[in-house]
Amino acid sequence: MTDHDDAARRAYWAEQMQMGYDLIQVVLPYEVHDCGEGFASIRDEAASAGVEMQFSTSKIAGEIERVFFIREGLVQDLIAVGRDMNERGWILKIEDGFRSQQMQSSLVRKPELFDAILAKCIWEYGGQVPPAEMVFRRAIVLIANIPKIGTHMSGSAVDISVLRRDDGSEVWRGNPYLEMSERTPMRSPFVAEDDLRNRLDITAMMESRGFIHFPYEFWHFNQGDAMGHILGGLPAPARYGPVHWDPRTNAVTPYDDPLSPLNPLSVIEGEIEAALNRAARA
Repeated sequence: MTDHDDAARRAYWAEQMQMGYDLIQVVLPYEVHDCGEGFASIRDEAASAGVEMQFSTSKIAGEIERVFFIREGLVQDLIAVGRDMNERGWILKIEDGFRSQQMQSSLVRKPELFDAILAKCIWEYGGQVPPAEMVFRRAIVLIANIPKIGTHMSGSAVDISVLRRDDGSEVWRGNPYLEMSERTPMRSPFVAEDDLRNRLDITAMMESRGFIHFPYEFWHFNQGDAMGHILGGLPAPARYGPVHWDPRTNAVTPYDDPLSPLNPLSVIEGEIEAALNRAARA
């Protein structure tokens, strides 16, 4: 890679991250009237409908089981996507669904993800350790460090991959889930033309059933929340906001303060120090 190529990649990354941060500033005050709707099992609904899907077997932050549930009002739209993909010869793989407060806050601090974000921030900052505030802003965009923008915490989002039914190979999008680089935005110019076409074909199938893509992550789709309403141009208040979910009763309780960071700046400062220590020992 030439210095010019590296500079172009760095400039694109910085531009996209700033655009993501600007979008979030619009999302934060957007009106939400949570409808109080419960959750449905994506796995059970797919099996009942005879739709072939797959589900990630990894854990959040290496220790917490993933929760393949979504709001009841969205599950049939998702099953319809799965059926559409089966008819095309594909399999929808759900990488992630609902995340609790513990899951989301732990994910921000997950060493593999945090180290990758910090490495990109150092690269963006010309090889120097950037101010903690910059890393804090990037974490808000890439791992939703605020409940209001963490659409997984609303039960209104899924992260996905797509496989081929005939041989189980991945429909390649340039990188696997999760990628943290200038190749992460949906329309990154740094992925091959065929890979971009796969991204956009998958996006078209998701959006035909109401799920809106998050422009800065090629695997993330959501519907019915503040982010989805803004990206979809819907003026009405959103019906899904961040909630605590009791799986025993299927009751949801909206967050008292959905705008407070899950990991405040002081925690991010500590994570930066820990990441630098890990890098020094490597």
